[in-house]
Amino acid sequence: MNNDNKNGSSPSDEELIEQFQHENLYAFEEIVRRYKDQLVNFAYRFLGDIGEAEDIVQETFLRVYRKKKAYRNVAKFSTWIYTITGNLAKTELRRRKRRKILSVSSLGFEDKDYELRDGKKGPEESVDDILKEDIVQRAIDSLPEKFREVIIFRDIQELSYEEISSILKIPLGTVKSRVNRGRFKLQEKLTEYLKEIKE
Repeated sequence: MNNDNKNGSSPSDEELIEQFQHENLYAFEEIVRRYKDQLVNFAYRFLGDIGEAEDIVQETFLRVYRKKKAYRNVAKFSTWIYTITGNLAKTELRRRKRRKILSVSSLGFEDKDYELRDGKKGPEESVDDILKEDIVQRAIDSLPEKFREVIIFRDIQELSYEEISSILKIPLGTVKSRVNRGRFKLQEKLTEYLKEIKE
């Protein structure tokens, strides 16, 4: 997940934001290229709506553009940008709750655009993949926010415990505890949904 200068040829994220702070627009374009897809995936796992996720990420990059001077090289750039996206996603969730339209299992086949990546798969396998994705998303949606965010960070975005601790501003031990409890709750939900399907 990290885009640090591994092969010595491309600049690290921190070098890019520093270049952008000195008005290098190419550096900003490279930041967008590196982070767009993973941030959309991250926001989507929070919100369950690809359109809203894309809007959140667009707003994230707008804030990075406007507040580029706010970044200080005391934290990893990935921590900073994930914090922005996570805060925007949580704000959107709070708005939903106020509007009383948040539903635990609102994701149906008609609500999502699925990209079937493997053309070799037959129709039954493709439908099975879609069903699994739908069940996983429903289970993630049903988790309390404090567990949902750590599961998304750790198991979907594959961030380290240290990065999650820095983003959420909670102790390392709390992160590990929440990940463990979140995984247990997720497993319970997945088992429950799979039983419903079999019945």
